Amino acid sequence: MNQSFSLGDLYIDYDKRIVTVVGKAVHLTPIEYRIIVLLSLNAGTVLTHEFLCRELWGPYAGKSKALRVNVANLRRKIEKNTADPQYILTEMGVGYRMLEEI
Repeated sequence: MNQSFSLGDLYIDYDKRIVTVVGKAVHLTPIEYRIIVLLSLNAGTVLTHEFLCRELWGPYAGKSKALRVNVANLRRKIEKNTADPQYILTEMGVGYRMLEEI
């Protein structure tokens, strides 16, 4: 596994479990951290709501609202403008995609 991921001002150190934006550490909940890791390890690929829910909470049990809430909270912590996200993009009706590493 890559030991880190970098995209613009976003940096993820997988070994240390640290996420920084513009060099400042961002406190994430365990679920938010798992979301950002799943998306970054699959950067450029759309991960469906069903896949993410299954990975986060086990067999899909209608947790899509919880997923949306957690992604919204994560965006508030890492994005400069949540209305125009630069890292985590929504693929309407499908899922979420992290832009690819630069």
